[in-house]
Amino acid sequence: MNSQTLDSTGEDTTALALKILVAGGFGVGKTTLVGAVSEIRPLRTEEQLSSAGRTVDDTDGVDRKTTTTVAMDFGRITIRSGLSLYLFGTPGQDRFWFLWDELSQGALGAVVLADTRRLYDCFPAVDYFEHRRIPFVVAVNVFPGARTFAAADVSHALDLDGGTPVVLCDARERDSGKEVLVRLVEYAGRIHTTRMLDSCGPLH
Repeated sequence: MNSQTLDSTGEDTTALALKILVAGGFGVGKTTLVGAVSEIRPLRTEEQLSSAGRTVDDTDGVDRKTTTTVAMDFGRITIRSGLSLYLFGTPGQDRFWFLWDELSQGALGAVVLADTRRLYDCFPAVDYFEHRRIPFVVAVNVFPGARTFAAADVSHALDLDGGTPVVLCDARERDSGKEVLVRLVEYAGRIHTTRMLDSCGPLH
């Protein structure tokens, strides 16, 4: 998507805005990441966890979590002059998956947040983006006290396609989150360029 802005001379310039999804399991830090990097006040659709919800939401390992995203989180970050990212945080629970198809329309790529204490929680997101051929990176959110694993070990455990980046991050830190997003944009750009060239066929 493109947007019109004014430069210092008052002339119109075209800024590129890319749509990015932030996905992962319940309580992995999606809302935290969007809020940490967003340069605008993030839009959040959080509700208190109810006693009924606790019977279907696995809070093992995230016992202190009291709220959950029920639609999406939204934020915006400028990566460099002329390039902004619109961030859409997806709900993590299975019962909200009907929203994913809508949110993924037109997305350049996705960040799949992972918690090594609950690595199995990000399998559905990995499968979702692989099956829809949406480029993604796996960002391992390093929680205090959690065991640290090498990127290659996480990639093997998730059975990722070759070349899918795995990076460590702290979802609370703006610079750390921005590095993840830059890595995603670079990776997704390469994937989309390769697909475009492949679709054109060999040059004669």
